Amino acid sequence: MRISLDATYSLGDNLSGVGVYSRELMRALATAHPEQPFTWCYRPHRYLRSFTSEIPPNACRALLYEPFLPRARDFFHGLNQRLPGIRFRRTVTTFHDLFVLTSDYSTPDFRRRFAEQARRAAAESDAIIAVSEFTARQVEELLGVERRRIHVVHHGADHVAPTPAVSRECIVLHVGAVQRRKNIARLVEAFEQTPAGWKLVLAGSPGFGAAEILARISASPRRQDIQVLGYISAQNLAQWYGRARIFAFPSLGEGFGMPVLEAMAAGVPVIAARRAALPEVCGDAALLVDPEDVAAIAAALELLMKDKDVAQKLVQAGLKREQGFRWAKAAAKTWKVYELMAG
Repeated sequence: MRISLDATYSLGDNLSGVGVYSRELMRALATAHPEQPFTWCYRPHRYLRSFTSEIPPNACRALLYEPFLPRARDFFHGLNQRLPGIRFRRTVTTFHDLFVLTSDYSTPDFRRRFAEQARRAAAESDAIIAVSEFTARQVEELLGVERRRIHVVHHGADHVAPTPAVSRECIVLHVGAVQRRKNIARLVEAFEQTPAGWKLVLAGSPGFGAAEILARISASPRRQDIQVLGYISAQNLAQWYGRARIFAFPSLGEGFGMPVLEAMAAGVPVIAARRAALPEVCGDAALLVDPEDVAAIAAALELLMKDKDVAQKLVQAGLKREQGFRWAKAAAKTWKVYELMAG
């Protein structure tokens, strides 16, 4: 049986969480099963670009051109909540989150297209992989999928570049798109209430609602202490993880939240929202706060700024916590879903 995967999102310089998931899972599957033939399928706008990157010897490229290609129709895994308009004998779809359906985090046109793709994928998939228990509940409740078809497979965390040996500085770091869902405006407001001598560094591409967030930053009385980096390379990101003393991630909605594990792996104490999938991912290795309570975010920041013992305990707990999330483990669980579907 040839297994086809939608590799479209694995390409690019500015990979989102879905892109990192696609790239790392495909690599881990191919490595773990060298005897298994895989087809990495790319939609037309990414197909030619795929030839600029190497693929494993047990994988081949194919154009995903609906409704004609690819020709192999045994088994297809859609890695981003959608399936092509081609019938396969067996199909699996990964769902990351469904916040587009429940909150004002995107344009109406994007919300409509997303809803159509997600509902079709949910209805037609033989199995659904959810990246967290939280996302599994979303798929069950919002799309009416029976729980027996849903399998939880957590992300990994070992794709992060090694943290360089640099000195820690008084930096609060946030990694993620500058968008409304990430709750950055409240993070800025909370940061304004903390002691002087610290900097807030935001690393990530602009997203939905970025203009109003950047305007809020421009108007901040501590504007000189806030640095907006935009998207940065993995190597530069590793340097910032190495420099930061605090990682703050008070997101209003996450289907998983890979940056918190990246920070833990880099030895940075984490503050995260007590919402969505973040408590599931962080466990007891982070300070969890109400993301809509600015005072609570500010208090958590100030605690880690002043109490080195608390910060160090979180560092140790984080290093232990992140070791439970590996892409090889995610690939092994995904493979079990494949075996179940193949009978």
